[in-house]
Amino acid sequence: MKTILYFLSAALFFVSCSINKQSGSKTSEEENSLLWEVTGNGITKPSYLFGTFHLLCKEDIHFSDELKNAIQQCDTIYMEMDMDDPAMALNMMKFMSMVNDTTLKDLYTPEEYQRIEKYFKDSLQTPIAFMQKMKPYLLVSLLYPRMMDCTVPTGVEQELILLAKQENKPINGLETLEFQASIFDKIPYQWQAKELLKAIDSLDKGKAEFKKMINLYKNQQLDSLSKMISDSEFNDDMYGAILLTERNKNWAKKLDSLLKHESVFVAVGAGHLPGKEGLINLLRDLGYTVTALKNK
Repeated sequence: MKTILYFLSAALFFVSCSINKQSGSKTSEEENSLLWEVTGNGITKPSYLFGTFHLLCKEDIHFSDELKNAIQQCDTIYMEMDMDDPAMALNMMKFMSMVNDTTLKDLYTPEEYQRIEKYFKDSLQTPIAFMQKMKPYLLVSLLYPRMMDCTVPTGVEQELILLAKQENKPINGLETLEFQASIFDKIPYQWQAKELLKAIDSLDKGKAEFKKMINLYKNQQLDSLSKMISDSEFNDDMYGAILLTERNKNWAKKLDSLLKHESVFVAVGAGHLPGKEGLINLLRDLGYTVTALKNK
């Protein structure tokens, strides 16, 4: 069940990144990093930002000595959600279901539904009948492992949790599971259903793009990664305020309060960091110095 938490975060990551149009405040070439130090503005201990990729092959996840040192120095780890909370898995299905008794069959023509049904049966070996109530964009996230070269993908957060436990660091979430799942209730299910069908019909092209995204992430090219996702034919910027801008602003406000009292290590999807309304720039606007660190 915990794996589905990473699929939920993955869905939010790819939709959110799609509307980060890189307008203004691009990071410079020497600043292209996944790990950032936050200092200044009266705080006595540095805090850290780290950009994650919610689904990767385990062999592609490498933590530098600089990152491990940042974990050791901080007081608390913050992720988008507290994925180490056992109560989250118990509530998972409740928050993943569509409201108002909507089902997948309601969102497709008979011919479209047959295509969806056939794909899940033949390729995922999963009867779509078991997922009638699930929000379509969460089903899109179930396709991501099919785009990867490893059989069992993991998440950067999952490996960070193991590292945090080794260092006896507490883990908290910037958002709750209920809040993240509710974001998909603000996006019309009909639109989500079209995205699911488009992803299935264009799986080969999606797989090629996904591999490029992973390579950009591994090379820590934040601007290029965000630009690639925003330019992709699979993305739509209709819901940018809901998915990215509002969340980044909420996080920056919360961090502004936290940083005054403790040193935190903040690990969120890499697409939340760059851009005019990314966390790096928002914290700089609040008076903090945010500096790229080597992460190799």
